[in-house]
Amino acid sequence: MPTSSASTTDSAKSASGGVQSLERAFDLLERMADAGGEVGLSELSASSGLPLPTIHRLMRTLVVCGYVRQQPNRRYALGPRLIRLGESAARLLGTWARPYLARLVEETGETANMALLDGDEIVYVAQVPSKHSMRMFTEVGRRVLPHSTGVGKALLAGFPDDEVRALLARTGMPAATDKTIITPDGFLAALADVRQAGYAVDDNEQEIGVRCLAVPVPDSPTPAAISISGPAGRVTESATEKIVPVLRQVAVELSQALTSSGPAV
Repeated sequence: MPTSSASTTDSAKSASGGVQSLERAFDLLERMADAGGEVGLSELSASSGLPLPTIHRLMRTLVVCGYVRQQPNRRYALGPRLIRLGESAARLLGTWARPYLARLVEETGETANMALLDGDEIVYVAQVPSKHSMRMFTEVGRRVLPHSTGVGKALLAGFPDDEVRALLARTGMPAATDKTIITPDGFLAALADVRQAGYAVDDNEQEIGVRCLAVPVPDSPTPAAISISGPAGRVTESATEKIVPVLRQVAVELSQALTSSGPAV
């Protein structure tokens, strides 16, 4: 007996009510990103548990759409069409974050920032400046290496030490100031302090005269952190005790906003 279109549609739905093939395709894209952007079909099959014919069919569709490309070595790489989506999503992420950063400025008096880990670099996607007149190193769109920033420490503290060492080997550790940590062992020791304290400090390491306090945004769809930056004379140890709880609370509220799927349609 021929299968009805209604039953075919139902069988294509996942247990969560979505379309199974779409869920699988996006899962494969995320697995590719986790693997560094290039993988073979057998690797995807091993990590996802899907049979090779299913993965091959999904990858062919993604290749046709431009979201994946097949390399000469027959492996698959994330495609350039994803760049436009990522750039647009990052802009929107900054827009969504601004009200939360504005609250940070109101409660701390210092400039508030949001940054993402993009590959091996930190990129600032949102900023609300302090009312105090001061030139700041950070600005939206700026890319920096993570070893010299508070947000970089906050983000990399969530990664295993071997992955951090590999990243530092790729980027190097140039000194932005004479306070910058320039050895892997020194940076890993700083990350241990971040894990214990629950927040990161950039103490004149990116810019002399400026201190930064940062925390990760928990459960963010992409690794993200928020921070406040200000003159070292204002962002003192006593000020840190008052600022960090505010940072943590705002990070939790921002996380809830980012992970909310919105009303069902």
